[in-house]
Amino acid sequence: MIGRSLIGLICSLAALALAPAEPLLERTAVFRAGELDYRLYRIPGLVVTAKGTVLAYAEARKTLRGDWGQIDIAMRRSADGGRTFSPTRIVASVPGPHRKNPAAVAQKLGTAGEVTYNNPVAIADRQPGVVHFVFCIEYMRAFYMRSDDDGMTFSEPREITSTFESFRPAYDWKVLATGPGHGIQLRTGRLVIPVWISTATGGHAHRPSVAATIYSDDAGKTWRAGEIALPDEGDWTIPNETAAVELADGRVLLNARTESKVHRRLLTTSKDGATGWATPWFHDQLLEPICMGSMVRHSLEETGGRNRLLFSNPDNLARADGNAQPGRGRDRKNLTVQLSYDEAHTWPVKRTVDAGYSGYSDLAVLPDGTILLLYERSEEGARQFAPVELSLVRFNLEWLTNGRDSMRHKE
Repeated sequence: MIGRSLIGLICSLAALALAPAEPLLERTAVFRAGELDYRLYRIPGLVVTAKGTVLAYAEARKTLRGDWGQIDIAMRRSADGGRTFSPTRIVASVPGPHRKNPAAVAQKLGTAGEVTYNNPVAIADRQPGVVHFVFCIEYMRAFYMRSDDDGMTFSEPREITSTFESFRPAYDWKVLATGPGHGIQLRTGRLVIPVWISTATGGHAHRPSVAATIYSDDAGKTWRAGEIALPDEGDWTIPNETAAVELADGRVLLNARTESKVHRRLLTTSKDGATGWATPWFHDQLLEPICMGSMVRHSLEETGGRNRLLFSNPDNLARADGNAQPGRGRDRKNLTVQLSYDEAHTWPVKRTVDAGYSGYSDLAVLPDGTILLLYERSEEGARQFAPVELSLVRFNLEWLTNGRDSMRHKE
């Protein structure tokens, strides 16, 4: 009897261990408009370090005057998987004097004396404790910092603007920007950050533009420019804010925002994340309301049972005013996460996280497979560029797939 009871207990425990977890969906406000005298927080970024620490960062904007006002870079840390966060701190400071980007001055953007820190991008290194961090000032200078204590402190900023000079023979930029969102580290160790550059002759001094990457093969000590990955040609209209992921075969996939009339995301691949980019193509399943989106690796077959990629953006092509014209922005609402099992060829799973006004977002994954999404949330009827908060949503595969997939499933 004792033997049978023990066997039964072992079987029960084994069944419990293999059973899918219950669906999980939790929401936490990470940055709220008005906190620390900042009128709003925008442009979210999110990474999970090798030690499992969550770093959430964003642009902290003093005014509502858009991308060219007084902006700092804010960060919060979480040691419990995104349930609670440390107090907000400003993480980037470069001694002055600073001058406004001449392209912004020419279009009367921004105010003299204000300093615009913009487009923060982090990479969580596989080496425990190491985090790479890149940001820009006035959309014309780029800087690198490194943390060796899991994001608690960072080195003094080191300017890497010269990296972008290598783009000039192909594209005479006046404005540069990293990310936004997060960068990636390839299995080779290479660090890759998507960037976009603009001649700044068009609207908001951000148009037209092309997209590319910068990369480092020596753990951030030096940075180099890749080739133009997404040109502003033909139907590929104004490629800019881009997400990157390493595919299972080692190639790098870029997934970019454009202002193309087809209103679909623009993709391309490279064997090394820097050169030899494939002819770009539009993905019919990935709608483009003209807004930043995010992409992240969830799992690989050898470690997580299946190859899984995640993508998030406002899945919407309508406008409340009924004026939906080709190549013009659509309402930023219905923030949605999609799941691919075949390395971004198809996206069979799609679920809405926030049906209301919701804009930029960034994805990350905890060691146990829990998915994190930091995104801009606005109240119904609010101006889309003025989110009331940056919310963090924690959810699992069971919630995303309505119970059809789980990290505990055996293939």
